[in-house]
Amino acid sequence: MNYATIKYYDIANGPGVRTSVFVSGCRHHCPGCFNAVAWDFAYGQPFDKATRNQVFASCQPDYIAGLSLLGGEPFEPENQAPLLAFLRRFRTALPGKTVWCYTGFTLEELLGKSGECRACTPHTRELLGLIDILVDGRYVEELADITLAFRGSKNQRVLDLPATLTTGEPVLYLE
Repeated sequence: MNYATIKYYDIANGPGVRTSVFVSGCRHHCPGCFNAVAWDFAYGQPFDKATRNQVFASCQPDYIAGLSLLGGEPFEPENQAPLLAFLRRFRTALPGKTVWCYTGFTLEELLGKSGECRACTPHTRELLGLIDILVDGRYVEELADITLAFRGSKNQRVLDLPATLTTGEPVLYLE
């Protein structure tokens, strides 16, 4: 897996100060995407051990709230296995930090509730179980609203994923 960029001390992609990893590769190709350069799976640099260790180190300080995963598309099948291994280690090493993930898929698609979905892999459910907040849904340019917190268009949801997975119903994150 490649990553397009990593933003240290990011305050735009979740509450508090975070480290944000923008993975490469996305087949959604949403019109108006802010990061179209990351559609290409070969774009950027390999998400190798040294890079992963640097991300872990950046999240160590108490003032860092956690990690955000964006793209590209974290739930593209090619990205799921590497992210799953990474998040398993992250959760063990930094249990008090939150994990946010932004995806163009809806949660229902990822869970296979709305028909066949290319993102449904053997890794999907475990990956979802390691995420605290899921911002789901494709970016829709016609529904863009710059006043929205942590999302770009009105169709997107900011889901409290543990509560949602427990209840079986979407539970919105309330800051």
